[in-house]
Amino acid sequence: MSSIFGRVISSASALACRNNPNELDAEFFEEEPGEEIESAPPLKIGQERVINKKTQLRKKLLKLGLGWDSPEFGDEVTLHYMGTLLDGTKFDSSRDGGGEPLSFKLGHDKYLEGLNDGIITMKKGEVSLFTLPFDSCNGSNINGKEIPPNSDIQYEVELVSWITVVDICKDGGIIKRILEKSERNEQPGDLDDVLVKYHVMLDDGSVVAETPEEGVEFQINDGHFCPAFPKAIKTMKRGERVNLLVQAQYAFGEKGRDANHGFPAIPSNSTLTVDLELISIKHVIDLTGDSKVIKKILKEGEGSHTADEGTPVTVRYTAKLEDNTVFEKKGLDGDLPLEFVTDEEQVIAGLDLAAATMKKGELSIVTVKPDYGFGSTEVKKDLAIVPPCSTVIYEVEMVDFTKAKAPREMNNREKIETAEKKKEEGNTLFKSGKYQKASRRYDKAVDYITVDGTFWDDEQQHVDSLRVLCWLNHAACSLKLNNYPEAIELCSKVLDVEYHNVKALYRRAQAYMKTADFDLSELDINKALEVDPDNREVKILHKTLKQLRSESNKRDAKLYTNMLTRMREDSTVVSKRQKVEKAEVEERSEVAQKEIEQAAGSLGGADVEQTMNVSAPPQCIS
Repeated sequence: MSSIFGRVISSASALACRNNPNELDAEFFEEEPGEEIESAPPLKIGQERVINKKTQLRKKLLKLGLGWDSPEFGDEVTLHYMGTLLDGTKFDSSRDGGGEPLSFKLGHDKYLEGLNDGIITMKKGEVSLFTLPFDSCNGSNINGKEIPPNSDIQYEVELVSWITVVDICKDGGIIKRILEKSERNEQPGDLDDVLVKYHVMLDDGSVVAETPEEGVEFQINDGHFCPAFPKAIKTMKRGERVNLLVQAQYAFGEKGRDANHGFPAIPSNSTLTVDLELISIKHVIDLTGDSKVIKKILKEGEGSHTADEGTPVTVRYTAKLEDNTVFEKKGLDGDLPLEFVTDEEQVIAGLDLAAATMKKGELSIVTVKPDYGFGSTEVKKDLAIVPPCSTVIYEVEMVDFTKAKAPREMNNREKIETAEKKKEEGNTLFKSGKYQKASRRYDKAVDYITVDGTFWDDEQQHVDSLRVLCWLNHAACSLKLNNYPEAIELCSKVLDVEYHNVKALYRRAQAYMKTADFDLSELDINKALEVDPDNREVKILHKTLKQLRSESNKRDAKLYTNMLTRMREDSTVVSKRQKVEKAEVEERSEVAQKEIEQAAGSLGGADVEQTMNVSAPPQCIS
């Protein structure tokens, strides 16, 4: 069968062969497949179109396929076909004699190569008629059927199915064939726990590893079985089933593996075939970015909303130490669940952070390091004492929470009132030195009164003033947190609205000063003094700036002086070295002269000049 299909090479080469039998135009093989059809509307049944102008491949849709997906080059396609001349004469068919459909790797094998650009346009179950020029360079017949020169041939193709093939590491080391796709978009990350089932074989079919029926669970970051597993699993979706071809460098390499758990040894440099299924994922989230509060989701919650900050929540949990000593329970064994407001410091910081990220009905394990737990003090709880510097673990369920209205759900009065409330909360937090939390409150306040054209004229002035106050206060927080670029950005927002705002100019000048942008700082200070010449704080800042400039200039002068001094010293050292070297050369010359004179004397008065000429190296000839 392959010899027959091998004749039906790409129509690009067929056209090139007709123009010049001894030379194929390489340009045709560099063409990106499908470029002619990407912007074309879908074909209707019975409609025909040229889908590649260079190869003159035409497609006529006979039966619609299912879904929207199409195969890509490298995928393993399975299809039925029938080849005919334009007069209906059949020269080949996969269905002859009750034949099985043909399977091959699209774009990598010679099977129906001229139809590659057509097959990638097909959907599962689709039937289409493709017409292409016959390649007479490879003979005058197909399967014993005479093909007239320069004639067209047709293939009726039914795309039965295809398997997506992925080169995971782009080096052929792990080839993934997707046997069963997942309808979900959920993929695991490095910290996640996964439950998988697998079956591992050698080339001879012997089984060298297999999970129990319920599968095996592990953390991706920790790896499992061989290096190929975490790499492959991170590309999979929950519910996906694949076949892996794993080369030795991603398996057990030259060392191989000894027999274990009742399975035979894996010889060195063995290629493995793995049937692998990703059953479930337990997402693990690093809530603080430094692994001090880790949340592992055991059961997904409902919907897409999370509790968020400043939300009244109801939770039930069991809290224990690392040795499994339970020190507190809430909402279990007849006890009432715990109610608190997130981001109000009513519970330890780690539990507070976790609760703000949870959905209703979510069940998670939250591991909290001392920094976000009970710190370095001993704490007596309901069921046990928490020792100093303890890591604590909460198995917590979000029973319910009261989700605040989104800005789009509020009328103008509610937006303004909520924004003012958030601003006041921010002010309270700022006064107690909680600048990070205060920043978030100011941000929230601005979210409620973002300009969207919905406020009336009499409201707009108040909204603009409120927004400016929040930006200014947030900038003050940024300065306290040494986040000077953020402070500059926030003050610039204020100055876009009120170009003469002295507080914005003052705080931006402070931020510029901290980043050593003295010219920009002085510019803002001068603008502030133009508006308010008697402002004491601005004058003090101006004095500080002058001192910093003076100190900076002194440092620069000292730096340049040191550089010049080093340069002079280096020059002196070089001069001294040159003098020493010159003296050494002169000394060696004197020694050499004496040796020559002594040699001349030992030769019984031989001509010194002649002896010198004999001993000296020959002169270079120019």
